[in-house]
Amino acid sequence: MSQHNFRHVSHLLLACAILLAGCTGLPATRAESPVSYLLEAKPLIPAAQTKRGLVLAVSMPRARPGMDTQRMAYVRQPHELEYFAVHQWVDTPAHMLAPLLVQALEQSAGFSAVVQSPSAVAADVRLDTELVRLQQDFGVQPSRVNLTLRAQLIDVRNKRVLATRQFDEAENAPTDNAYGGVAAANRALQRVLEQLAEFCINESAKP
Repeated sequence: MSQHNFRHVSHLLLACAILLAGCTGLPATRAESPVSYLLEAKPLIPAAQTKRGLVLAVSMPRARPGMDTQRMAYVRQPHELEYFAVHQWVDTPAHMLAPLLVQALEQSAGFSAVVQSPSAVAADVRLDTELVRLQQDFGVQPSRVNLTLRAQLIDVRNKRVLATRQFDEAENAPTDNAYGGVAAANRALQRVLEQLAEFCINESAKP
């Protein structure tokens, strides 16, 4: 076959292949769209019997390396942190925690006012927090969410640390997937917020 005829046959074969591909009716493969989730909490029952005349400032929570991201973390074996491909938080967990902390401490009814720092309002005490861990553990069955939050209460006027505490909560996921992890994370967070409110009220009352 001559080179001219070979090129002609090749072009015909390519055209036929394109036509056949167009007639299959198969949709083009598309990347999955991200699915975003919220950290949320239910209203707290007031923990204080009497409101103290203190203004509490809540600093923006910090986050440990690996936690300062919208990506949802999980582990399958110790020391190896992985992230879901398309499931994520709507914001970093630390940023979502800030208004939830303020809300919970307001609902505790233990302070004359609760403000988010920085604020123009002068505060008597300040709450600093750090998200140490928020991850779903698939190394156990059922999978489990582990939430660790470190808190430090500061006497602003006297520039001293009143108390430091680490809150650890674990909650089994109702389903072994990202959505089950979100449900478990919110239940664990609810307990941490309740404990944190009690901690702030009790420690700020000490001389």
